[in-house]
Amino acid sequence: MADEAEINPDELQRVYCMARDGLSMTFYAHLAKESRRKANRLINEKSIDEDGQRSTPFIVAARYGHDKVVKMLLDKFEPDIEQGGTVKFDGYIIEGASALWCAAGAGHLNVVKTLVKAGADVNHATHTNSTPLRAACFDGRLDIVNYLVDHGGDIHIANKYNNTCLMIAAYKGHMDILTFLLEHGANPNEKALCGATALHFAAECGHRHIVSKLLKYGTLVTKNVSGMTPLMAAAERTRANVVECLISKNVATKEEIIDAYELLGASFANDKDNYCVITAYTYLHKAMEMRYSDPSNIISKVVAEPVPAYENWRESETLERLESLMSNVNAIHMESLAIRERILGKHNPEVPHPIVYRGAVLADNARFDRCIDLWLHALHLRQRNNITAVKDLLRFAQVFSQMIHVGINLQLSQVMDVLEASVVELGRNKTRMLASEAKEDDEQYLEETESNVMTTLYILTILVQLMPLKGKSYDEPSISKARFLVHKLCALKMTLRDGQTLLHLAVNAKTPVDDFHTNDVCKFPCAATARLLIECGADVNAMDNERNTPLHVIVTYTKPISDFMTLHGIILELIEAGAHMDIVNSQGETPYDAATTGVTEIILRTQTKLSLQCMAAKAVKTYNLSYSGNVPRSLESFIELHGSGLHQG
Repeated sequence: MADEAEINPDELQRVYCMARDGLSMTFYAHLAKESRRKANRLINEKSIDEDGQRSTPFIVAARYGHDKVVKMLLDKFEPDIEQGGTVKFDGYIIEGASALWCAAGAGHLNVVKTLVKAGADVNHATHTNSTPLRAACFDGRLDIVNYLVDHGGDIHIANKYNNTCLMIAAYKGHMDILTFLLEHGANPNEKALCGATALHFAAECGHRHIVSKLLKYGTLVTKNVSGMTPLMAAAERTRANVVECLISKNVATKEEIIDAYELLGASFANDKDNYCVITAYTYLHKAMEMRYSDPSNIISKVVAEPVPAYENWRESETLERLESLMSNVNAIHMESLAIRERILGKHNPEVPHPIVYRGAVLADNARFDRCIDLWLHALHLRQRNNITAVKDLLRFAQVFSQMIHVGINLQLSQVMDVLEASVVELGRNKTRMLASEAKEDDEQYLEETESNVMTTLYILTILVQLMPLKGKSYDEPSISKARFLVHKLCALKMTLRDGQTLLHLAVNAKTPVDDFHTNDVCKFPCAATARLLIECGADVNAMDNERNTPLHVIVTYTKPISDFMTLHGIILELIEAGAHMDIVNSQGETPYDAATTGVTEIILRTQTKLSLQCMAAKAVKTYNLSYSGNVPRSLESFIELHGSGLHQG
């Protein structure tokens, strides 16, 4: 039967576009020509649009507020009203969003009413446990919130992070919705998994009126898992209006107020979006005055040990010392970084951001030495607290490349520090990928892993440009440590999702390179990087998903004349390290078969040295002999290298 055949993708796409664009009459006319069975299949089949959303025509009609289309489908056909799709809202990818969730999140009250009257589950949650009510709270639609609650919407359902509807209203600053939820029994003291209450979210976002409303409803002042109160959260985010509001409500001790003013000033001195050194100094001065406001009870500052990355800066302990810094902008920057780290603690995930910002400003002013010190400190803080450092690592590759390109001296020790951090990061990536609890976030971890693999390749390529200076600037222990780190890296056997190892990437002309300075220095194939990897244990016979070895990759290099030394050097390095010239890929090609130029074929021909083992393996392949169980186990995998789909008995 024609109805049983697969749906034509082009027809499905046309149907999807009709629903998305609200063409109810055209859509109905198209469906009416089909059998009821096929029509229902069409409206319940998912399509992928140009934005990467994957949903049914029914869901997309609700998403864009086409009430006539939704009503027509409900009246004339059988849409799966609870089916979930993948949609994008405000830059977020939402998995498992029902038609009602989409209508509520997009603010289409008429569609919401149509769906609820048709029996849609008002509490149908997405994969992260976000309900239609939560979506309406995020969008600030009190009318939809009110309607959903009147029809059974549960205001107490939290998402997978235990963020409640009240918290999202506080975060977004929707006073009318917050008031509605409080009047309907929402608990203002509920805590998210991070330990934050609605008061924390309102404070860090600068919503002073929301803060006041929550306090009137008896919200308690508590600490989140990082030990921060709403007052400290507001100060850390430079929300001066909220800081003053909370202080006026008598929710903090004098010591806490001093800390808040110091943190507020320190944050203004190193905030990317709200930088103001004058405001920073004003609040630092205000805090110091408070320390000495009562001569009989001076609140002395307990300073921390100086941090080398902050120029070993020691904080001011008196008003006179602080006032001496007033016209020294760099001193205020360092004072502020030291204050933030002391008050927030090394464990706090918010500490590194301003450090990175200050380093970036210094890099823009060609103070690369200071930049690297700060970025390394931020990197070590992140890794100490098991926070992903993907962007941090790439920043180093970019700034190192910039330094090399413009001729500024780069220390091998600095590159090794970053390489060591890269090895740690990739080790964590591997652990996470293997952990069963990471399965629902596989895509995120894959992207992180691939980014870290690529950045590590750039770091290696930068490293080899410094290592030849052995015997001049660098001693043997430094070179030995570098090789030790590369050995550890090779032992991890990290790959991209297509199976390419670092060695594959190092010899591949198609390996992508970040275009912000990095491509000035890192170019592939790179013979020096390949040599270092091979010398440190990289598997020269590793195969990607298409069974291509690094030798298969390099023989396709299209610049055999202009870059002959690279081509020749890599081929020789691979073969001398044991690369098999007769391994076949998934197309049944050996490296010789895959060679794209006569020059490459000549190089390979001069290196042809088939061992007795290789000849035996080829004989097994050629004559389709049974070998599984008839040869030592150690030889079985060796034989399998020399042909795909061999008969194993």
